Amino acid sequence: MKDFSQLLRDKTQRIIKQWLEAVRRDKKISSTNHLSRTAIENHLDHVLLALATVLSQYQDDEVQSLVQASLEHGTLRAEQGFDAAEIAREYRLLRNTIFVTLEPEFLQASAKEVMRAVHLIDMVLDEAIAYCFQSYTEQRLTELEQLQNHLTLNNQELTRLVRASQDNLSYLAHELKNPLTSIIGYSDLFLRLQRQKSEEKDSFSHLEHIDRVLSSGRQLIHLINDALEISRYDAGQMKLQSEPINVHELIRNVYEMLEPLASQKNLQIVIDCNHAPHEVVTDPLRLQQIVTNLVSNAIRYTESGTVKIKCETLDIGKWSIAVSDTGIGIEPEDQVQIFQPYFRIGSGSKSFLPSSTGLGLAIVSRLIKLLQGEISLVSQIAVGSTFTVTLPLKVEV
Repeated sequence: MKDFSQLLRDKTQRIIKQWLEAVRRDKKISSTNHLSRTAIENHLDHVLLALATVLSQYQDDEVQSLVQASLEHGTLRAEQGFDAAEIAREYRLLRNTIFVTLEPEFLQASAKEVMRAVHLIDMVLDEAIAYCFQSYTEQRLTELEQLQNHLTLNNQELTRLVRASQDNLSYLAHELKNPLTSIIGYSDLFLRLQRQKSEEKDSFSHLEHIDRVLSSGRQLIHLINDALEISRYDAGQMKLQSEPINVHELIRNVYEMLEPLASQKNLQIVIDCNHAPHEVVTDPLRLQQIVTNLVSNAIRYTESGTVKIKCETLDIGKWSIAVSDTGIGIEPEDQVQIFQPYFRIGSGSKSFLPSSTGLGLAIVSRLIKLLQGEISLVSQIAVGSTFTVTLPLKVEV
């Protein structure tokens, strides 16, 4: 009789490697783009060990490691931002990888042996998926509760912001309407179901609804935080925290954070810091915000080509960062208003993005003033844009 249990143990690392490659290639599992190998395969060896044990001699008490690993996997995937469809694809790829790897042995075994092995493999993976989705759903509901608490804590400051910015009240109300309506509607549905203690299991559609609530909530939090950032600066409440920083290291950190976004669009990020100062005295958090905003904007509005980050030392105690792209460019009349709060290019242009708050460049311009610098823009339609930030080598506190 074929010992599929031992074969599975022997080929565990091969299965993991092939599964990782399949997950990386699958463009519908985009949440893995920014994750390390360890973060992706976190539970897989435990699942395969449990599967080997089951193939050897099936006993309920032998699969506790599977239960625990699957529960931890669901919780982690929720924290990593996966949606339910991505997790389902992960397990489908795992099932396919196992069967492809064991196929030569299946061809040499009897029909009875193959049927038993296939049945047990399917049974264990189905159980793993069930436990994974159970903890995934629980984690999503926990995130939903935390999100509601976060929104409550921000409510007073948001009210103050709206009262202090009457000119932007209409725009802000419009931007808040859609995500807030989604959160209220779906949150009310989940809370009613919990109060009724429904025996119905969470379906795939329920998980998608939870994802929508969380996505809308994150969009709302992002908009609120951006608006509050503008308000704090205008109220003179934003203070400098300067210290010596390594420019090359900061640029590298931004690159590592945003490179996965560029890769999704097949864009290349080019760094030219050969003539950059090695060290400057400034606020590292604010400087990183500036560079991150400019580079992420360049990626967002560029469909093909490159995004370039160039740093160099200038005369009279100054240095510069230039972020260039080969994107859609900005019309001359729009360049005059591009740094104004809530300004977005009209919906008739390809540059308009529904997810944009129109606050990113307004925040950048204020942070640059806080760091005692200046920003300039050169742009041409269908050619690209270059934002150049000039800063002092040492800010005066």
